[in-house]
Amino acid sequence: MQQEPTPKSLLVASPRGFCAGVSYAIEIVDLVLDHYGPPVYVRHEIVHNRHVCERLRARGAVFVDDLAEVPTGSLLIYSAHGVSPAVRKAAAERALRVIDATCPLVTKVHLEALRFARQDYQILLIGHRGHVEVEGTLGHAPDRMHLVETAEDVEKLDLPTSERVAVVTQTTLSVDDTRDVIDAIRRRFPTARTPDKDDICYATQNRQTAVKELAAASELVLVIGSPTSSNANRLVEVAKNSGADARLIECADDVDPAWLAGRTSVGLTAGASTPESLVQETIERLRRLGCTQVGDLETARENVTFALPPELRDKKVCEARSC
Repeated sequence: MQQEPTPKSLLVASPRGFCAGVSYAIEIVDLVLDHYGPPVYVRHEIVHNRHVCERLRARGAVFVDDLAEVPTGSLLIYSAHGVSPAVRKAAAERALRVIDATCPLVTKVHLEALRFARQDYQILLIGHRGHVEVEGTLGHAPDRMHLVETAEDVEKLDLPTSERVAVVTQTTLSVDDTRDVIDAIRRRFPTARTPDKDDICYATQNRQTAVKELAAASELVLVIGSPTSSNANRLVEVAKNSGADARLIECADDVDPAWLAGRTSVGLTAGASTPESLVQETIERLRRLGCTQVGDLETARENVTFALPPELRDKKVCEARSC
């Protein structure tokens, strides 16, 4: 007689998926399309998720990296990652009508960088080279900002230890992500002004805390997110560092049944740019593959929301949002 497969448990992390900044940016694009109609141009992909961007493209959003692609006088939305002052100047020169969907937490970092620059600090930005958010932040004080990714980068800085130094970070990094670099900065620049814990994105920290507990309770952790998403890739790293096998997937179809062979516990979470619909589809696929015992792992509750930009606060646009 063929033996029945052993039932597998599935533990789903909470919080997971969209953070407030991502929800804010996507809602802005949808509301602008509702109110003004297509085409609506968006500087860079609104968030790092293929499924989100494909849905918005189908509605009439046009994602561009170069403002030369945007016809003069058109409507332009800045993505959640933010932009540099040079991009804002270029938009003004082309007479573009701008609506800013920059995550308010990113804007907070930009304002801190400007304040430190006015106070004559050299600014160290902890972040990933080439990331869209980092490029925008660097542009706020290009003559006195230095990008550091590792503790080794801190040692290579051509700055005297007596220099007035202040530190800002990419928002999609957690306390754990920045700890070694900040420790290196404090050793080399004892008087450096380092970020308060409140400057770290709450959503990044919450999702990494959840994935650590998920990894402790699961043999395999699946993270739904885009390969271009910094925070989703980091969730995979955190799960692996916590002792679990971990895989990044973009959707339910990416789940390989062979990954589940011989395993009785699976964890599931999603990066901050991943819609909940992809999570539910993945749960259903895992049920069909034998994960019949489904439970939740809640480590925090999030109730953060951001007010819409002034251009979208009129009654016609807000009535669907009840704002």
